[in-house]
Amino acid sequence: MTTNSSGEAALSTRVVQFEAGDGFPCNLIHVTGPRPATRGPVLLVHGAGVRANLFRAPTDTTLIDHLVGCGYDVWLENWRASIDLRPNLWTLDQAAVFDHPYAVRKIAAETGADRIKAVIHCQGSTSFMMSAAAGLVPEVETIVSNAVSLHPVVPEITKFKISVSVPALKLMTPYLNPQWCVHAPTLMAKLIAAFVLLTHHECHNPVCKGVSFTYGTGFPALWSHENLNDATHEWIKQEFAAVPVRFFEQMVRCIRKGHLVAVEGRPELPTDFVAQEPRTAARVAFFAGVNNRCFLAESQKRSFAFFNSWRKNYHSLRLLDGYGHLDPFIGKNAARDVFPLIVEELEKPV
Repeated sequence: MTTNSSGEAALSTRVVQFEAGDGFPCNLIHVTGPRPATRGPVLLVHGAGVRANLFRAPTDTTLIDHLVGCGYDVWLENWRASIDLRPNLWTLDQAAVFDHPYAVRKIAAETGADRIKAVIHCQGSTSFMMSAAAGLVPEVETIVSNAVSLHPVVPEITKFKISVSVPALKLMTPYLNPQWCVHAPTLMAKLIAAFVLLTHHECHNPVCKGVSFTYGTGFPALWSHENLNDATHEWIKQEFAAVPVRFFEQMVRCIRKGHLVAVEGRPELPTDFVAQEPRTAARVAFFAGVNNRCFLAESQKRSFAFFNSWRKNYHSLRLLDGYGHLDPFIGKNAARDVFPLIVEELEKPV
């Protein structure tokens, strides 16, 4: 049981275990309020090298609070990229085929619902959109995608950085970890941490600096400091950890192509995700922070244009002024600026 800012009982949490399609152990966190949900289930999907707790920043009102308050039955997915699960050299392909479809089916089995909505972020969004485009999550009727989906577009300096660094990193370490800026367990980790701390002077939070080095270009890269309260900026220290270099290899290929590509040859997935009509009837709302320095807002503009080309005036695009990559979820004013827009999209008829 958690409490709200006034100390009153607010939300209850239970963990529901499920096996992914290849047997990898994942889980769902089911969050309920003091009153029964009046709307159906909504699934929240985190990004790379974080966990479901990503949606629980120490702000006055989290997205979970907001959704529960609007009557939704809220489920958080810890998929194989979660730092709460066993470390593994995952790919987007594995998550798309094995994790998200099985999470959706588990929610359907637990709730009896035949239609589910989803709010997806970053690499949770790319991998979930791979599932949707391949027709693997037919139960999902509405998707709110934040930051990036089928078209990863990054700043030119990021494209150069990732293209040059990933082949070298692959030879030296299987993972990158922003926590190395706090504790570096190996010589390679120490060298990377020293470089990060030498080149990043935007704040006094070492993990914040490590996150910016790992995931983008900027000081910081994933948010604007002015959008975070002090408690959230401190909370960041425990919310980012290991992410496999193997994932970055796949992202390099996707960035060069201009769209997502599958890399493991799995028959469930198309090799090219934009060569045919998406195999989903879901309505998609594409959200993009105008100040995103990890994936440019152009990423979501292109994905919206692609979906709109197949079904005009059905999907939507939301450009968030003053926001970047992650602060639409963890920003101190996100409950005022962003969360009502998410609910507005969830409630649109399909």
